[in-house]
Amino acid sequence: MTTEDITSILTKEAEAVQNIPITEGYGQAVELIVRHVHELGGTLIVSGMGKAGQIAMNVATTFSSTGTPAFFLHPSEAQHGDLGIVRPNDLMLLISNSGKTRELVELTELTHGLVPDMKFVVITGNPDSELAKAATVCLPTGAPEEVCPLGLTPTTSTTVMTVIGDILVVETMKKIGYTSKDYAKRHHGGYLGSKSRELSRNEK
Repeated sequence: MTTEDITSILTKEAEAVQNIPITEGYGQAVELIVRHVHELGGTLIVSGMGKAGQIAMNVATTFSSTGTPAFFLHPSEAQHGDLGIVRPNDLMLLISNSGKTRELVELTELTHGLVPDMKFVVITGNPDSELAKAATVCLPTGAPEEVCPLGLTPTTSTTVMTVIGDILVVETMKKIGYTSKDYAKRHHGGYLGSKSRELSRNEK
C-alpha cells in the first residue's frame, strides 16, 4: 500500500460525497419527519438490508439521540411478525443502493396492507427503481462507483448513504430547535453526556 493508493481512495470517496444530487427532496423529507414524528406523534421507522441495513441502524440511533424517536426494523423480521410495530402516523425511511432489494420492496407492500397511507422516504442509487417508485420522497445518492477493487463491496455507496442520513438528522435538529439541554437529557454517561451538560449550563 502506498500513499498514492490511500490518497486515491480518499479522493474518490470525497468526490462521491460532493456529487450527491442536491434536490428539493431533502426539505420535503425533513418536513415529513417533523410532521409525522413531532406533530402527529408517530415514529421514524428506518430499514435496510445487508450493509445498507447497518447504515439504517446507525441513522435510526442518531435520530433517536437527537430528539426524533426512531428505530430500526429488519425487513426480513418484518415478515415474521415485527411489522406489528408499525402504526398510523409513522414514517418509513428505507435505504437501498440498488433500489431493487426484494425484502424492502416487499416491506412497502406489506406495510401498505397494514397502514394504507404510509409514506416512504427512500435513499437509493437508482431513482428509477421499483423502490424509488414507491417512495413519497426519493433521495438519490448519485450512484457512485465503489472504491472496492472488485467494484462490488459496498464502500463508497455506504459512505454516501451515511452522509445523506447525517443531512436529514442535522436539518431535522434545526427544524425542531434541538438544544444542548435536550441532548443532555438523552446522554447521561460518557464524554458526550458530560460535554452536553456543560454546554447546557451555558445556554440562556
